Amino acid sequence: MAKRDYYEVLGVSKDASADEIKKAFRRSAVEHHPDRGGNEEKFKELNEAYEVLKDGEKRKRYDQFGHAGVGGNGGGYEGFNGFGQGQNVNFDFGDLGLGDIFSSFFGGGGGGQAQHRQARGRDVESRIEISFEQAIFGTEVDLHLNIEDTCEHCKGSTVEPGYELKTCDTCKGQGQVNTVTRTVFGNIQQAVICPKCHGSGKIPEKVCSVCHGKGTQAKSQHVSLKIPAGIDDGATIRLREHGEAIANGPKGDLYVNIRVKPHKHFTREGDLILSEEHVGMIDAALGAEIDVETVDGLVRMKVAAGTQSGSDFKLSNHGVPHIKGGSRGAHIVTIIVDTPTKLTKQQKELLEQFNAPDRKHRGLF
Repeated sequence: MAKRDYYEVLGVSKDASADEIKKAFRRSAVEHHPDRGGNEEKFKELNEAYEVLKDGEKRKRYDQFGHAGVGGNGGGYEGFNGFGQGQNVNFDFGDLGLGDIFSSFFGGGGGGQAQHRQARGRDVESRIEISFEQAIFGTEVDLHLNIEDTCEHCKGSTVEPGYELKTCDTCKGQGQVNTVTRTVFGNIQQAVICPKCHGSGKIPEKVCSVCHGKGTQAKSQHVSLKIPAGIDDGATIRLREHGEAIANGPKGDLYVNIRVKPHKHFTREGDLILSEEHVGMIDAALGAEIDVETVDGLVRMKVAAGTQSGSDFKLSNHGVPHIKGGSRGAHIVTIIVDTPTKLTKQQKELLEQFNAPDRKHRGLF
């Protein structure tokens, strides 16, 4: 199957700047990363394209000769130069925190720095639903989670209390071992995370009798979450190190997705709250004062004489608080003028007086 154009893969033009290429890659990498449920083949294709286009020399060769100018396989393999000498292959993910591609697809440790990259627990996602008013004014909720937490017996060390960690006899404390894979291009030597100590370089003299060396236990967690005033539907709150635990490493993060229940009277647009109020035809013509329901309770509002149906009135400082604090938005009230459908004989006669010949060209009022 023919390879797609690298610019097309990243969704950028051929004259895109290095910064535009980097941003396009990061957006797509987050979407397609296998650890986040993305498409593995698409992710590989993105990495291959980015490894070429981020490098000025490789990009120049690619622009001139196409895929043949970069070995036909992308820049991630450096055109196969030095593979026989156990070259460590790394991919640039910037600050995405996604790790290198070998850790995802080949179980590798990302080259010579594998033993220095500290593992962390798995991130956890949760979802809660709050009322419209809670979103406006903020609230505090209790989350109940069943996740892997640090073992209380060994404190996450995996070692039975009274014993110590010793140097791993498989990797000799290096945290990684070298493997050799035979391919059509020759033997490929690669550094991978040690399967026995999982990259730490240490193993317990005696494993914990409670968690059996896992360092974690399944527990029920209660987390108090403060939701700020003004939060919107679909927002996500991140609680650092409130995710799952891992032996000898930090916990993952907890991501809480906020869903806001719809309100029977109000809708929201940014920091504005919108609602409708109905008034009679006479009140709209002569003017009136009405009670308007807001998130702060009933507010008295003046409807000016001659108000037309669909007119908007603004109630300042009765809208959504700005998420960073300070002032609030407005409440916009749309007036709907109700036209009567059933009239008495006397009412009809009164209205017909407004329709006299001298008023025909001036409208009803």
